[in-house]
Amino acid sequence: MDSPPTSAGARGEPPRPPADRIRDGVLAILRGVAQVDFQPGHWTGLIFLAALFVGGWQFGAFGLLGCVTATLTAWLLGVPRDRISAGLEGFSGTLVGVGLVLYLGTSWVTALVVIGAAIGASMVNSALNVLLKSYDLPALTAPFCVVTLLMLIAAPSFHRVWVRHPRNVAPAVAHPGTAVSWTDVWHGFFNGFGQIFFQDKWYVGLIFLVGLAVSSRTVAAVACAASLIGLLMGWWLGAQAANLGAGLYGYNAVLTGIALAGTFVALGPVSLGYAAIGAATAAVTTPAITNTFGIIGGHALTWPFVLVTWVFLAAVPTLSRLRRTA
Repeated sequence: MDSPPTSAGARGEPPRPPADRIRDGVLAILRGVAQVDFQPGHWTGLIFLAALFVGGWQFGAFGLLGCVTATLTAWLLGVPRDRISAGLEGFSGTLVGVGLVLYLGTSWVTALVVIGAAIGASMVNSALNVLLKSYDLPALTAPFCVVTLLMLIAAPSFHRVWVRHPRNVAPAVAHPGTAVSWTDVWHGFFNGFGQIFFQDKWYVGLIFLVGLAVSSRTVAAVACAASLIGLLMGWWLGAQAANLGAGLYGYNAVLTGIALAGTFVALGPVSLGYAAIGAATAAVTTPAITNTFGIIGGHALTWPFVLVTWVFLAAVPTLSRLRRTA
């Protein structure tokens, strides 16, 4: 979205037609959805949004609510226009909306909580961008993780928030066992893309993969390799088959792979190997974070991706065969 008209006038810039302002706002919101997977294109954002609605109207609606709220908050508080137009102020809000409606249920109270949490995520995003700048580290999805984790831990204390919550449990609770079937493998492969947005239907994950391919075939190929790495790590270590099939070992691996192979680290043979190690590490870290936060009523969310990526990016300056992107 653009800066307020008064600031534009103060700089001597001509007022922009309302149609242009609306168009820019819509594009910024679509890019905010796409930036969950580091993609800058509005067409990819539109495909991602369509995938959310295919997964369930509430995911699309609440994800859009979170993205709009976070983007509007950034605009009202004067965040630089280039960040807003690129979607960098909307992606955490998108995840806040989808995550909270999944864990708290569909209600007007949840909608109000999403609005408040998305505003909070915008504040945390700005704070982390300042704090991490000296370390040359991006905020990633940490704003979403911080706000959503706090809300989920606090939610049982608030009757109106918690009364309609669905009792979500890991798939392995209902279907225990480590014998992996072919269905578990191919479902898990596609769900590795969908679970980034809390979606566990393989065809929804396929739509997300199409969105990645529209943005970049290289990114789509990296994401496919990372999802497979997550699956293989879980299988090799003896993870529950139902959790593998649900994509719970793939989504943090996918995000980490994309981040370390071309997004923040220059693409090359060594960085591809580096990204593969990062993806495998994220897959192993996922149950560690899940078990830790489960004690206090939280969830892993995308914390494994955030923590692993921060560590791997912080190490790059000491590794002469790798270099950060400009």
